[in-house]
Amino acid sequence: MTDYAARRTMMVDTQVRPSDVTKFPIIDAMLSVPREQFVPRPLREAAYMGENVDLGGGRVVLEPRTLAKILDALEIEGDDLVLDIGSGLGYSSAVVARMAEAVVAVEDDSDMVQEAQRVLAENGADNVILHQGELTQGAPDHGPYDVITIQGAIEHLPTALTDQLKEGGRIACLFMEGSLGVVRIGYKIDGQINWRFAFNAGAPVLPGFERHAAFTL
Repeated sequence: MTDYAARRTMMVDTQVRPSDVTKFPIIDAMLSVPREQFVPRPLREAAYMGENVDLGGGRVVLEPRTLAKILDALEIEGDDLVLDIGSGLGYSSAVVARMAEAVVAVEDDSDMVQEAQRVLAENGADNVILHQGELTQGAPDHGPYDVITIQGAIEHLPTALTDQLKEGGRIACLFMEGSLGVVRIGYKIDGQINWRFAFNAGAPVLPGFERHAAFTL
């Protein structure tokens, strides 16, 4: 019988805290949410490794360090409404739900949505709304949002998403620039996104967020 609670504690002590993430709400959420339940059953043993967990189709559960540092940089408050793009089986949404007022989780894969609904319900994450639809389109009906997170890398950020961010809101994006991944936090000021560097990380580029190649003859 695997002691997943002990693994969670070890994950926080060896991957999260050493990355200078010390805010209590983040530590508490990552100690509380059973990460192994939000990955495919055959990969449960890999759930607490310091790496992205493959969900298939170019989708991952971001490594604990990356997610923790993104949440740290976003400074999520208890009254924030958060849009979580590419939520997969719901791990990121479950973590954020313990810190924010509510989370709208967008997922385009119907099987993942069905499984996420089950696991989120079992874990009492009743302030997560699952929205099945194109990741690049977000969920405008529930917005605008204080915070937007994207669970994977991007090369191109659709305006459909930035349009759903409140004035003064924050968005975290992992931009893949060649082989280098850079997490930047964007702040919406006067309708424009102002970016600042946060840290380096890596993940597959989410389908639909690739840079559109210029047309050449």
